[in-house]
Amino acid sequence: MENDSEVNEFILGGLTDAPELQVPLFIMFTIIYLTTLVGNLGMVALISWDSHLHTPMYFFLSNLSLVDFGYSSAVTPKMMAGLLTGDKVISYNGCAAQMFFFMAFASAESYLLAVMAYDRYEAVCKPLHYAITMTSSVCATLAMGSFVCGFLQSCIHTSCTFSLSFCSSNVIHHFFCDIPPLLALSCSAIHFNELVVFILGGLTIFFILVVILTSYLFISIAILRMRSAESRQKAFSTCASHLTAVSIFFGTIIFMYLQPSSSHSMDTDKMASVFYATVIPMLNPLVYSLRNKEVKSSAFRKVTWGQRLS
Repeated sequence: MENDSEVNEFILGGLTDAPELQVPLFIMFTIIYLTTLVGNLGMVALISWDSHLHTPMYFFLSNLSLVDFGYSSAVTPKMMAGLLTGDKVISYNGCAAQMFFFMAFASAESYLLAVMAYDRYEAVCKPLHYAITMTSSVCATLAMGSFVCGFLQSCIHTSCTFSLSFCSSNVIHHFFCDIPPLLALSCSAIHFNELVVFILGGLTIFFILVVILTSYLFISIAILRMRSAESRQKAFSTCASHLTAVSIFFGTIIFMYLQPSSSHSMDTDKMASVFYATVIPMLNPLVYSLRNKEVKSSAFRKVTWGQRLS
């Protein structure tokens, strides 16, 4: 493209240009995406179907599954289409929409993880007041607030990124429209955008991690004070899955976004983004279901009930 022409479409570089890897990668990501769909939508259906799971913890878990499904679907189908057909062109508006929905659902997930930590704090540290504190209206407000904050944050990042000029090249060295590769592509000054990402993202992550770590500090103290080993084991098992999901999610986010653009390696970012955008949404329902006896027993009841009906 000429230096004086404005970009009206982008070309996604994809994961690799090697022709022999396109089909194997397509098969691999098809399996990952189908597992993500079945795992997350299955989790939502299971929680909706079984009245034993109509509790605040599982209400938030169903919202987390919807969010995982949302931000995986914002990225993976387009990447799979590019691997299968070789068509890696995405329109300017399509690129903005992809970034918006990916950032919105990913940001909403971070807030939901904080809400889930607070829910565990109330359940473990204040069990006698739990039913009064975590009412259905409170849970709905917390979940809705997570989505609103996530979408507002995405509006800020997307509008800041696409207010830049892209005039020298339209090849994004990435497999989806994300902030770092688009900043690297811009011919405008990006210092303000870097500050927005670093300050807004840093403050958000700091606030969320403070909520999570404070909640688990009090949870740990409460667990250590429990006299029954069985009670300690039960309290720990309900928190272990959430801690695993938090560690994986925020570890990848901090690596991806809270570093200056000069430190970014696009090849390294691609590998981190594959894990962040496709693998984590697949892992979350597996982590929660495999470590949670109530989810497994609910699935068993559903299977056995279906067999009886047949």
